[in-house]
Amino acid sequence: MPSRNDRDTVTGGAVVLVGALLLTLAFSIGGKATESTDGYTLKARFNRADGISIGSQVRLSGTVVGRVVEQSLDDRYRAVLTLRLRPDLQLASDTAAVIYTDGLLGAKFVELKLGGEDKLLKSGQEIQYTQDAVVIEDLLDMIIQQARSKRGYLDKPLPSSTN
Repeated sequence: MPSRNDRDTVTGGAVVLVGALLLTLAFSIGGKATESTDGYTLKARFNRADGISIGSQVRLSGTVVGRVVEQSLDDRYRAVLTLRLRPDLQLASDTAAVIYTDGLLGAKFVELKLGGEDKLLKSGQEIQYTQDAVVIEDLLDMIIQQARSKRGYLDKPLPSSTN
């Protein structure tokens, strides 16, 4: 008859083995699900694509309709994003792509704004109308510079509060 310690060791080993198998299965299935080749691709060119990376969401009316699958730079050092979109999505040729942030400090994503043209974008074409990401630091710096210029301190140091 096996002792209690032997039984606990065998049970613990079985739990670890099952856990390792489940993790292996989860990673192998999860990796394949994110690399879907369904749909079609469009390109979008931005002066700044801060916070956007491969795998970032592409949304239309708040619904996820695709992902960013590639990033590169053109000959003028502008960011070129390749977007993979659902195959059932039909976008007008004057559709715009805008980089937004989920809340104040959330993740960045590409939002598509539908156009009104009858002509549709085909796979591989480029979205002509884009708007870059707003960088919070740049926005705050602009507000501070405007406040300093209105108070007459643009080229002068701020007055000291200690005398």
